[in-house]
Amino acid sequence: MKYLIVIEKANDNYSAYLPDISGCIATGKTIEDTKKNIAEALSMHLRGMEEDGLPSPGPKAKADYIKI
Repeated sequence: MKYLIVIEKANDNYSAYLPDISGCIATGKTIEDTKKNIAEALSMHLRGMEEDGLPSPGPKAKADYIKI
């Protein structure tokens, strides 16, 4: 499955979250570190949901750009 991640520049690092997975966030010094960390956070989050007997939310969010 492919989930949309949103990466934002913070002061001295980057932060990321997944619109489809509430509460799943990560940070990193670089964009690549942040991607790695959010992938690990997502894996752990989904594993925890499975252990709790909760269904995994499927990816639904889409992203695009508009030109103005």
